[in-house]
Amino acid sequence: MIKVYGMPTCPYCDYVHEQIKDRTEEFQYISIGENIRNMSEFINLRDNSPVFDHCKEIGDVGVPAFVFEDGRISIDPADAGLVEYGKENACSISDHQEGRKGC
Repeated sequence: MIKVYGMPTCPYCDYVHEQIKDRTEEFQYISIGENIRNMSEFINLRDNSPVFDHCKEIGDVGVPAFVFEDGRISIDPADAGLVEYGKENACSISDHQEGRKGC
C-alpha cells in the first residue's frame, strides 16, 4: 500500500486525493492537518529524507508525498501512477478556488 501525505486545502493534494479515494486497497491518504500525530509523522519524514531538500530550499511543504511499501519516498505523483496537478487533463487553480471537485 502506498501512503499519501497531503492536506485538503492543497490543490495538488486534493487533485491526487480524488484519484485515489476509491482505491483503498492501493493507497492510504493521510491528512497531515487532521491531527498532531499525522503532522508529526510527516515532519519527521520531511526532516529526514533528502527527497524534500529542494522543497525546503524553495519554501514548499512537500505535499503530496508518497511512501511506497519498500520505503522509497517520492513527491512525484507519476511514481505512484497518478496524474500531477497542472498537467494535461488536470484542473487549474481557479477551478480549485471555485470549488471544482478534484481540484
